[in-house]
Amino acid sequence: MADLGFILLVLSLVLSVYAVCVSIAGVKLGQHVFVTSGRYATFAVCGLLVFSTLVLVSLFVTHDFSVAYVAAHSNLAMERQFIWVAFYSGNEGSLLFIATALGVLSSMALVFHFNIDRTVLTYANVLNMLVLCFFVGIMIFLANPFQTLDFIPTDGEGINPLLTHYGMFIHPPVMMTGLICVTIPFSFAMGALIAGKTGDEWIKNSRWWGLVAWCLLGCGLLLGGWWAYTILGWGGYWAWDPVENSGFMPWLGLTAFLHSIMVQARRGMFRSWNVVLIICAFVLACFGMFINRGGPVPSVHSFGASNLGWMFLIFLGVVSLASLGLFAYRYSTLNSSNNLQSALSREAAFLANNLLLLFIAFVTLWGVVFPLISEIFQGETVTVVAPYYNKINGPAFLVLIFLMAIGPQLSWRHGSFRSLGRSMIFPLAAFITTFVLLLILGVWNLYAVVSYSLCAMVTASIVHEWWKGTCVRHSHGEFYVTAFMRLISSNKPRYGGYVVHLAIVMLALGVTGSSFFKQQIDVVLNQGDTVQIDQYSVEYVGIRENATTDRIAREVFLAISDQKNDLGMVTAVYDYYPAFRMASTKSGLRSTPIEDLYIIPSEFFDDGSVGFRININPMVWWIWISGPFLILGTLITLWPRESIPQVSAKET
Repeated sequence: MADLGFILLVLSLVLSVYAVCVSIAGVKLGQHVFVTSGRYATFAVCGLLVFSTLVLVSLFVTHDFSVAYVAAHSNLAMERQFIWVAFYSGNEGSLLFIATALGVLSSMALVFHFNIDRTVLTYANVLNMLVLCFFVGIMIFLANPFQTLDFIPTDGEGINPLLTHYGMFIHPPVMMTGLICVTIPFSFAMGALIAGKTGDEWIKNSRWWGLVAWCLLGCGLLLGGWWAYTILGWGGYWAWDPVENSGFMPWLGLTAFLHSIMVQARRGMFRSWNVVLIICAFVLACFGMFINRGGPVPSVHSFGASNLGWMFLIFLGVVSLASLGLFAYRYSTLNSSNNLQSALSREAAFLANNLLLLFIAFVTLWGVVFPLISEIFQGETVTVVAPYYNKINGPAFLVLIFLMAIGPQLSWRHGSFRSLGRSMIFPLAAFITTFVLLLILGVWNLYAVVSYSLCAMVTASIVHEWWKGTCVRHSHGEFYVTAFMRLISSNKPRYGGYVVHLAIVMLALGVTGSSFFKQQIDVVLNQGDTVQIDQYSVEYVGIRENATTDRIAREVFLAISDQKNDLGMVTAVYDYYPAFRMASTKSGLRSTPIEDLYIIPSEFFDDGSVGFRININPMVWWIWISGPFLILGTLITLWPRESIPQVSAKET
């Protein structure tokens, strides 16, 4: 089976190279049959990689420890449901997953977009296959997941304990798929440049795939935060870790791109700027995979050493130089049909949004690479910690939230302070009311008060827009619910975007509450002891221990009550893995929309007492609920629609 898996990889590389060569020949020679052959080769590569993935999974299922990768990432004691997690728990398997995902996405792009310009689609497929050649080539020559051992061990080393979490079933695949999915909108943009189609035709396809990649990355980041929150045992969900940042930076780039191409679709503006944005997003995605799989910086999210960094760095350099060189070559043909006419316009707001997002991405990038730079030039690694990011990016995010409220109220082309003032009456009233109310309630932290008030401002702006549109349709005889649904359907990109903005507001609420109002105590309790934290009483009821072949499992039971009611029991889990000299924890958690009571057993003493870290984390629930709204807004935006009409100068 291992030989079969490797043969499938070799065939995938051969067919990928064939698809590149025959597709280019088809375009240059005007031979449609060659182009068609390249398409079929792409479908074949997809099938071969899927088959190769199934082979590797089957090797895990059968505990074939003759395969080095299987022996290094599983053992007989591993629970069977974690086989899928073990598959991508190391570099070799994750590279196979990324290659397979790109093969599937490339095939989908060919199927879904067969009716666009044939030359652009062909060149886009060529670029997809070139990227795929890199990943498959890395596996064949440097990181073979089917490498066999000369000596077959009786048991494997086992899976990293921190990966034995149900969030790992979906977080890594979603994150890796999101990163590699950025290749598709990038390839459409570069394919259009290669073909000389420098108008607005390419943005429809790039927008569709950009939204898919953006949603996948956003969901992947949220799922990663949930995993960190529930198993790492430090009480938080985001620490500006390099691997966290590696997914966050391309998400920021895509956010800027998706906002900016709306201006190109409406007004024919920002053509060259949008090409730069999608190049930045793709380069940042490649950098993210470099950080994840190249292993150049320490991270709590890294689960294996790697010597692949130099190859990813070379690939990153080639991609950057080639794409920027192509952009420079076609720059003279990327003239916009309109120019920015007023600083008080929706186009200007989008541009400010873009610049802020890129500023945050650059600040984050500098924090990630600075340890590498310090090691090269100073001989020691200087780690950049969370306060650096919070002090710079925090205010920038507040400005972004402000733009979310004011941007949709601005007119295209030209605006006026009078019309903006009229449309902002309700949102500003919400801001002022929230600001004053929070001060009356004793909330004096300026950042928190401003953040909550801006969130109220954005929400009021969206609700007001929905209410006005619904009332107009109701005045024509439609029932309110029907009017609202048809309003959403009438302009899916706009109103789907509003749903996404609400998701960002929910995320901001959770981040603000948990960042500024968190409470924490560390205590040692004997069985039957009770500790008070705020309005909660926490009683240590007892413990149940269970030793297995690979770990010592402890379940700790705690009774929770407040001043009025018994709130039931929560269970915290502490598993110690002697072979790894590592523990994994699952927090005892009572979660409500107002706050989380979060309990972690941190130390066990010989006299039977247990050390606990107990947190009250306000409004974290809103972070997790933002995920479904993010997906819903994306689905509404992606739903088939009529082409966007041109907006007149009088239209707002």
